[in-house]
This record gives sequence, structure tokens and C-alpha cells, in this order.
Amino acid sequence: MELVNWVLAASGFAAILVFAVALWSARRRKRRDAARYEDAVARGELPLTLHPVIDPDRCIGCLTCVAACPEGDILGEIDGKVMLVAPSHCIGHGRCAEECPSDAIRLVVGTAERGVDLPELTQYFETSRPGVHIVGELGGMGLIKNAMTQGLQVSEYLSKKVARERRGDGTDVLIVGAGPAGLATALGCRAQGLSFQLVDQDELGGTVAHYPRHKLVMSETLDLPIVGKFGKPSMSKEDLLGAWGKIVRRADIKVEEHTKVSGIDGEDGVFSVQTSRGPIRARKVVLAIGRRGTPRRLDVPGEDLAKVSYRLIDAEQYQGCRVLVVGGGDAAVEAAMQIAEACEAEVALSYRGEAFNRCREANRQKLQQLVAGGRVLPLLQSEVKQIAPDHVLLTSRSRPLKLPNDYVIVCAGGELPLEFLKASRIRMERLHGQELRHKAARVPGKRGAQANPEEQRLRRLAFRLFTVGAAIVAALAVAGWDYYRLPRPERLHSPLHAALRPAGLWGHGVGVVATLFMLSNFLYAVRKRFRFLHRISSIRRWLLFHQFVGFMSPLVIAFHAAFQSNNLAATATAASLSIVVVTGIVGRFIYGLVPTRDGRALEYANVVGRWERMKSRVDPLLEVASNPAPIQEVLRLATAPAKRAPLPLLFLHMPLEALSVRWRLRHVRRFFRARANYDAFRETFFQLYALRRQVTFYVGLKRLLSTWRAFHAVLAVFLVVMIAGHIAISLYLGYGWIFF
Repeated sequence: MELVNWVLAASGFAAILVFAVALWSARRRKRRDAARYEDAVARGELPLTLHPVIDPDRCIGCLTCVAACPEGDILGEIDGKVMLVAPSHCIGHGRCAEECPSDAIRLVVGTAERGVDLPELTQYFETSRPGVHIVGELGGMGLIKNAMTQGLQVSEYLSKKVARERRGDGTDVLIVGAGPAGLATALGCRAQGLSFQLVDQDELGGTVAHYPRHKLVMSETLDLPIVGKFGKPSMSKEDLLGAWGKIVRRADIKVEEHTKVSGIDGEDGVFSVQTSRGPIRARKVVLAIGRRGTPRRLDVPGEDLAKVSYRLIDAEQYQGCRVLVVGGGDAAVEAAMQIAEACEAEVALSYRGEAFNRCREANRQKLQQLVAGGRVLPLLQSEVKQIAPDHVLLTSRSRPLKLPNDYVIVCAGGELPLEFLKASRIRMERLHGQELRHKAARVPGKRGAQANPEEQRLRRLAFRLFTVGAAIVAALAVAGWDYYRLPRPERLHSPLHAALRPAGLWGHGVGVVATLFMLSNFLYAVRKRFRFLHRISSIRRWLLFHQFVGFMSPLVIAFHAAFQSNNLAATATAASLSIVVVTGIVGRFIYGLVPTRDGRALEYANVVGRWERMKSRVDPLLEVASNPAPIQEVLRLATAPAKRAPLPLLFLHMPLEALSVRWRLRHVRRFFRARANYDAFRETFFQLYALRRQVTFYVGLKRLLSTWRAFHAVLAVFLVVMIAGHIAISLYLGYGWIFF
């Protein structure tokens, strides 16, 4: 027994140490995230494409979304909630929304500060012109996997529409653009038995074909009809184009290259599409042309010279030349870096911004190294004014600059084909932080057209699990009802004691099964950590099973222990299990209820509005005071930002602060010429002070409850250690149950 106590003490000390380290690490991460967020705000960073918005009233702080993001530390924890701490680096994977177990994330396009123009699309990717659909980057989904997924979805939808509406001659579907979205649409049409034509103004690959040589692109795996699993986490441009070439050959897809579409005539079902090779008759049209079909020009004299290009193909061709790259995004930065690394060229990078804050962090760090080594000359706050055969005229920090130059590469993005869309009678809309209708409708478990079926399936699963759990508890209770009701001394004389005691055949068997069942709770943590498991059902179903096991474990273990605790090890194990369950309940059901500064529950915007209105009432009173300075000093006690301090310290500090406030109020009373003015000030002050204390309390409570994750994880590990020790002791004492 003494050895057991020593082991227990050592395990407890190790758990406390691990908890302290975990808490310190979490606080350090939060400070780092806060610094990154403040830095992004100071630089004026905004999301460039589809990006997540987190509902603080739903967020439970589990950080599953942070781990799910393929781009790394794009999300972080600020003031007890997850936020986008590197907005300009988010490229719209959407994995955070898919992996959020509390449905707290929605994907939006644009922000309140900057809108994004996109075609109006229905949930089936249909434009304002019936029969014309848009998929991929032009519709707001630029990633390869997302674009290909949309291509498959639209082909599935069209297979049902065309079968009902097929009339006239011509092909079923004309697909414009042989990039990832267009290729997937063609593949889906082939699998659905639709006739189609796939045309592109350039060649197979679309925008990807114009990437620099050996550029790495991300293409998460997805299942494609006919060809099966496709994609890798990281592929070179050449590998990706080669894989697409194999798909074209295997599925017998013909790509009509160098065929430019100039107009769409006719109506749904009988379109006549005008191309450079003549008209094509089609029942449906799918535009997968992307947003960068037309490179954005500088509109300066000399831009039509042969030395100017709009993409980098081969960096080695600029050996020994003077090259100016224009732009501040990833494309421009990567082009400048590739030329500098591939050959001996004088590379300058012109950007009108104050810093290269639109590119990824990895590119920014690598660029800084090349700048420090003199391989790239950064020209910030600069604009090209004129391009000449042997030089370029710029303004750099409002000063003229003449730069000797042989080549100019403009990487300023692409422009929407607005004229083509307008001529095709396709309406546009400007989104300011709004969800894409076709995206919202396709994410399982999210708010949108398809949300209810998934919610219903989750409810049915929850009901089935509850039914199974209730049946298990009822069966265990019925099996030992007469025994568990007996006082401890009388149990020794019960005929059921030999079987139902913890070391008995039944009691020990319940313990073995309960232990295995309890250890299955770690499947949820494994599911979150390893991405290859993400395809196995949704995270919300895993969490539901996690909750089921968490609630059931202490109940079943109680039957194993026969509702008694005979030693310190058993008591410590039971206490650890209880704390794990309680912290799990806090994290899943309570933590998200505590409002944050931006949460709906607190309605902080209304609080601020009331705050400002009440402060405006005080201003006239200060104007007639004999000495407003001391009064303003007292007023700061009610209007200063809410304190961020541990909640226990706040409870100790609040009474002392209340006494101090009342004393200082009495001290400034003499500066009011009329008693009515003082009474009005005092009443308004206490209203402001009460609001501030409310916000302070919620900030402290959120901070306190944010430790649930550390308690939950550390004590779960401690619980496993205690269970392992319990099993070892049982085996040592000869209780092998069915195993021996």
C-alpha cells in the first residue's frame, strides 16, 4: 500500500507539473496570437478571398479549426475566442469550417471595408441567365480541390436537368475553360453519361499552366469518378499537369485548345456559343474561365513593348539581365525570388504598399533573406510611370526614380471578364462579408439549404446513443439492484457479493469492458490530430460519440466499483474521471455561453452605445463645475477599459475598489455648484461603473474557463496512467478475468 501511495503521489506531482507547463504554453500562444493580430491590424491586412468568420457565441475554444488549417497559423486564440490572426494569408481552404464541431464558423467573401465582385449564383452554380453556370475561381472558389469539387457537383446537377429538358440538337454541355474546375466538370459529365465539349483559349491546365516552372501547388486528395483518388498535399506544377494529362487520356476527354469564346446567344436548352472556331450549339453552358483570364495592366506608356510580360515561365531565361517585377502578392514575390535564385540577374521588386503584407509568411521571410543578401532590391511605396526600351521610370516614396531595365514582369493579378459577363447578361453582386450561396448549401452541418438534413441525422444519432446508454445503465442496475442497495457490512454476507464485488467475475468484467470503452474516448483526439482520418465521418459525429463515452464512463465505472471507494488510488482515479467529465462539460456546453467582447449575448455594441450616451450626459455637468479635472479623473474609473485579471483577484479587488470609488465621489462633490448636478453625475457614474464591472466580470470568467482545455487534457492523461496502474496491480494480484 505504501508503494501505491508513492506512485500516486508521483503521478499527481507529474500531472500538476504537466498542467503548469500546458497552461504556460497556452498563455504564451495566446500572447503570440494577440501580437500577430495587432500587427495585422496595424498593417491594415484584409482577407483576399474566401475566409472564415467565427461566431464567438458558438465557439467553444477547442482549437480544432486551428489544427485543421493546411496553411498553418492562420487562426489564433484572442480573448477566449478563435480569430483570423493572419487574414491576408488565408486562401479559403474551408477546412476550419468543416472541422468546427460547434458550427461556429461560416465562410464569407469580402469584408465591411472591402467588397468583392462576384457573379450572382444560385446554390446550383446557375447565374442570372438560366442555363449558364459558373464554377471555380470566377465564382469565388479558387483552390484546386474546391474548384474540382464544384465541377463534379454541377455535372451531377446538370445530368438531372438535361435528362428532363433535352431538346434540339447540339452537345449537352459546353465547358469553357480547361482548368481544374472545367476538367472536373468534363470528368463528371463523362461519368454521368452527358455529351460535352471542353474548350480553352490556351491549353489544358488553365491558370496552373501559366505558373512558373516547378512551382509547388496544394491539391488535397479527393475522389474522382472513373480515375479514383487524385491529388497530394503538395505537387509541382509539372506533376499536376501530368496527372491531369493522364485523366484526360483515361477518361477519353478531348480538350479543344486555343478556342476563345466571344459570346453566348440563344436561351436555356438551345444556346449558340460564338467561338474563334465557329459557333457551338449546346443545351447548357458551364463557365470555368477563372478570374485571371485577363491580366491586370498598369496602363502606363510603354506597356506594349515586347520586354513586358504578365507571368513568369522560365526564370533561367533572365540570366545576366535587369528585371523589374511589379506586384506585392505571392505571385510577384515568388517570381522575384525564383529569378534571384535561378540565375545571376539584377532583380527589383516594385510594390505600392508600405510592406509585403499580402504574401504568405514563408514567402515574406524568404524574401527578407534575399533582400538582406542583396539579391532582390525592394522598391516599396513605388509605382511604375513609364516603360522605355532600356529603363523604367517610377515614383518611389513620392520621388522620381530612373531604373535601368531589360525586362518587366507584371504580377498585379487578373481582372474579371466584366465585358464578356455583361454581354452574356450575367449579373454581378458585391459581397461585404457574406456567404456564398452555393458554398453555404454544400457544407454539411452548416447554416444553409442542406443544414437541416445533417442536423436531423445528428439528432437521430444522439437519440440512438442515449437509448443505448440508458439500456446499458438499466441492465447493470437490474443485475445488481439487490446488492447495491445493501449497506457495506451486509454485502459481505450476500450471495451476490462474490460476483458483483469489484474483484468478482461480474464486477471485474464490467471494469474491463468499461476501461476499454473509456479509452475509446481518445479516438476524438486522434481524429482531430491526424488529417488522414478527416474523411471518416464529420467531426461533429466524433464529438457526439466523445460526449456519449464521457457521460457514460463514470456511470459504468461506478457499477464496477460497486458504488464504493476502498483505497486512495481508486479515489484519485474517480476524482480525476469526475474532473475530466466536468471540464468536458464546461468546454462543450458552458464555455461558449460566456459572452465575449464581440458576442451577441453581451450585446457589447449596445453597451458601448449606452456608454457613449451616458458620457454625453456628463459633459454638460463638467462644463459648469468649478474644477473639472478631479471629476474627470474619477470618471475614468468608470470609463477605462475593462481589466484583464484572474477572476479570484477581481472578487478580492472589487469591494476595495467600490469603497475607494465612493470615497472619491464624496471628495469631488464640492466642485459641483448645484446639488442636482452632483446627483445627476453620481447616478450616471454608477451606471457606467456597473457596465464596466459587468464587462470586467465576463472577461475574467472567460479567462478562467479558458483553462478547461488544459485541465481536461492533462487529467485525461493522468487518468490513463492511473488506469494503467490499476490494471497492473490487478494482474499482479491475479485478477486476470477472461484473459487468464
